[in-house]
Amino acid sequence: MAKILAIESSCDETAASVIDNGKLLSNIVSTQIDVHRKYGGVMPEIASRLHTENISIVIKEAMETANIKFEELDAVAVTRGPGLIGALHVGLQAAKTIAMLYKIPLIPVHHLAGHIYANEYIKEFNFPLLAVVVSGGNTELVLMKNHFDFEIIAETRDDAIGECYDKVARVLGLPYPGGIPIDKLAKEGEHTYDLPMPLRGEKTLDLSYSGLKTNVINLVHNLEQKGEKVNVPNMCKSFQDVAVGLVIDRTEKVVKLHKVKEVILAGGVSANSYLRSEMAKKMESLGIELQIPPMWCCTDNASMIAKVAEHLYDLKVFATLDLGVDPNWSIEEWNNF
Repeated sequence: MAKILAIESSCDETAASVIDNGKLLSNIVSTQIDVHRKYGGVMPEIASRLHTENISIVIKEAMETANIKFEELDAVAVTRGPGLIGALHVGLQAAKTIAMLYKIPLIPVHHLAGHIYANEYIKEFNFPLLAVVVSGGNTELVLMKNHFDFEIIAETRDDAIGECYDKVARVLGLPYPGGIPIDKLAKEGEHTYDLPMPLRGEKTLDLSYSGLKTNVINLVHNLEQKGEKVNVPNMCKSFQDVAVGLVIDRTEKVVKLHKVKEVILAGGVSANSYLRSEMAKKMESLGIELQIPPMWCCTDNASMIAKVAEHLYDLKVFATLDLGVDPNWSIEEWNNF
């Protein structure tokens, strides 16, 4: 084990953490949500500028909170991808600078691997397992037979589930990010709107959310043209039943097909209370162990990057200083740099 500074800047959170021999010493996150909320989504150029303004402050606070000097670090880890290219560059350049100045290894980390490994703050993995990765930019079912053995079994053909939540929230006049208000209002509503299950009848494990999003938008506009008012809680309930139901359905099929011992939730949407409760019910009925990350580790942060970095440090997976970002980096090629 080692003292590692981890940096995360893939989207709209600037984050830094320090981990020492498995103990998390600091976890600092500067979020940009309030800035992007007025646009109804993340504005890439603005995100990059804010990362540039915040990165030094966040790293300094992480190091001071951990009571660690830069000279004591054994390595610096950073999210290499996937994510927004400009945002990723900010974190990588900061990490490269530290690695060069203090002559320590640079560890490249896959963002989604970070979300998956955040669960190790609870307990060690029980292989083979299925990681259900659900976030604003990704929706994937990833089979792991061992550490860093990632196989994408299913993924969205179009929109990610979190992106779908945000766009549905926008048409309903709800704030960004859309997951929280939809999840909250769905508890007050009833399933009264008929929304089609994506890819119904097709023999596939993949997911799709573009059609569901479009169906909600069209339904809302048609009701408005008729002078009818949309029952927002009922629409939230109807939408969430279908959106989450698709994840549950695909997870059940993959679990049965690959006989996994454990299912892990990962990504920002894993904070959704309905997904958590429905997945718990389904896995209990199947006799499968379910691991849900702590709420503080669901959204983007650097502690999850630090957890992956510990494993990579032991494996001596280091990068040279000419490393570049990869906004489309596949988790199946985590060591392709």
